Amino acid sequence: MLAPRQAQGFGVERFYSSAPGGGWFVMDDLRLHGGLGGAMALSTGYERDPLRIASTNGSQPLNLVSDEAFADLGFAATYDRWRFYLDLTMPIVVQGESGVVGGYRYTGPCTPNGAVCSPPNVAPDSDPDIITDARLGFDARIFGDAKGPFRLGAGAQLFVPSANEDPSEYVTDGTLRAMVRVLAAGDAGAFTYAGQLGVHIRPRDDSPVPGSPQGSELLFGAAAGAKVPVSGGGHTALVVGPEVYGASAFRSLLGKTATAVEGLLTTRLEGTADDGAQVRAKVGVGAGIAADFGAPEWRLVFGIELFDHGSDRDEDKATDSKDACPDLPGIKTKDPRTNGCPASPSETGIPAR
Repeated sequence: MLAPRQAQGFGVERFYSSAPGGGWFVMDDLRLHGGLGGAMALSTGYERDPLRIASTNGSQPLNLVSDEAFADLGFAATYDRWRFYLDLTMPIVVQGESGVVGGYRYTGPCTPNGAVCSPPNVAPDSDPDIITDARLGFDARIFGDAKGPFRLGAGAQLFVPSANEDPSEYVTDGTLRAMVRVLAAGDAGAFTYAGQLGVHIRPRDDSPVPGSPQGSELLFGAAAGAKVPVSGGGHTALVVGPEVYGASAFRSLLGKTATAVEGLLTTRLEGTADDGAQVRAKVGVGAGIAADFGAPEWRLVFGIELFDHGSDRDEDKATDSKDACPDLPGIKTKDPRTNGCPASPSETGIPAR
């Protein structure tokens, strides 16, 4: 009888969060506009059973990764319709069980009771400064108005593995990866939507090892919801709606063991002013629709974003939120009643004092 062959670890996470300031959890609202601005995002989440290896003899599946929790910190710089960003993810807990399935030996990131881990369990007390693959990204709104019914954009991301991470902990592939996506979004009254279609350029191909990466993948997703103003000034809105997203390896496109699909019901409260500092808080809960290939049994995620578009319609160096004459080029003053207005009161309609 042949000894089982050792299966190698990889990055199991299928939750590829949107860029800081992107609105949805995974999709991107493409509301890029204004002058120089930026965004900062902090999110955290938990997923149950993201990687189960189906048994070949009818017994219970192997919960190779049974629990995963993470914290994510992102920073973005925006200008007009462009965005550059950096995203850093720190696993808080990753654990599972080891076993043999289909002639392959799988070594989980930790035993279920947490007593003996091989390799050591990923946890703050043992690895307080772990950062997994850093993600460098670029997005652009190519067509459509920032608030229009149809916006078209594109994005690219590069995943750079940490030198301190081991693929056997199931938080990294251990190689450079990339994503390219076509993005779409729009707003029509109280209805808002977003979608994506792209390619995950993934060098790792461990087939035929069950549950493992099978090379590059097709990425897809869509989101839609209702957007309702919740403040008298109309600068705060509540958005509620689902996001559905997934991936399928080109090697076995849309095959059951090579496709992951997940649904997330999201709610977010966000500032909607054209410029000035805004806050967005969001929560999502969901489950695997096709709970294979890295889609979890269920997921819970929270996020908060701070962003500022820095809009200046008349390009007079006074941002719109502080410009008394946002559509007339003027001069900056310390008086909020005249800041950004032309020197002559007759040009503004503001009575002379």
